[in-house]
Amino acid sequence: MKENLTIDSLKVFCEAAQYENFSQAARMIGISPAYVTKHIKLLESELDTLLFHRTTRQVTLTEQGEQAYDMALQILRNVEQLHDRIAQFKGDPKGPLRISTSMGFGRQVVAPALAGFSLRYPAIQVKLDVLDQLVNMAKEQYDLDIRIGDLIDPNYIARPLAANHRILCAAPAYLERHGAPRKLQDLPGHNCLIVRERDHPVGIWALSRRDVTTNVKVNGSLITNNGEIALAWALEGHGIILRSVWDAHKHIQAGALVHLLPGYRQDAGIWAVYPQRLGNSAKIKACIEYLQAYFAQRAPGRKGRDS
Repeated sequence: MKENLTIDSLKVFCEAAQYENFSQAARMIGISPAYVTKHIKLLESELDTLLFHRTTRQVTLTEQGEQAYDMALQILRNVEQLHDRIAQFKGDPKGPLRISTSMGFGRQVVAPALAGFSLRYPAIQVKLDVLDQLVNMAKEQYDLDIRIGDLIDPNYIARPLAANHRILCAAPAYLERHGAPRKLQDLPGHNCLIVRERDHPVGIWALSRRDVTTNVKVNGSLITNNGEIALAWALEGHGIILRSVWDAHKHIQAGALVHLLPGYRQDAGIWAVYPQRLGNSAKIKACIEYLQAYFAQRAPGRKGRDS
């Protein structure tokens, strides 16, 4: 019984250390703040050291707590890898799978895909977070990041899920008022909808044609960190947007958006990214293979669609 309590206490401690807030840790785990405090006290008693500096507003790690946090993370990873290796040997992947992705693509594409994955592998508990900024996978304890964009830290393992690129689009209403750009050099004279989203350089659109890439500095009256908001602005006729073809193709087909300067594109593949330590994970392998098949069946270019 003591071993179980110790592992549980390590899990609670790591959540509390990550958020520096016992109440937030309790919400993330699904237990009461009092239960968090109980586990922290139990762990401090077993280690005979103070792990947190506590005030009425905040908790912060002590020096010993910082060292304990690093070691606790490693212990929990080793325990998880043990379970994963056994599951892989038995051909039955199971356990928690923490996934992050961008907000718009996550809601529209990744979330439905993972719902189907969960039906296929009910023993895997999927925990999905949608965020419009890149995550520190080690610090924030994510197992898998589903991302659009080809700039990937070489310290991670990256597996391609689907081909994708970004294209320039605008609503017919905008084009009626302002005309369509005839060349890239016309873009600075248009109202461009700028997205501060994950790997996008703010206000710099890198567009390629025949393997030649041109960086265009664009301007606009509307800037957001949320791609779905920018797309809504584009659909309402407020300006030109650079958007993933996975997101834009249905609106182009419906006539709500017009594909501009079709000779230009920004390559931005869809990738599954995960830490080196999970290179042999049965859960990761199962999820990636499922997503590859799922995206292949739903690619914008299928059935003669022109993206």
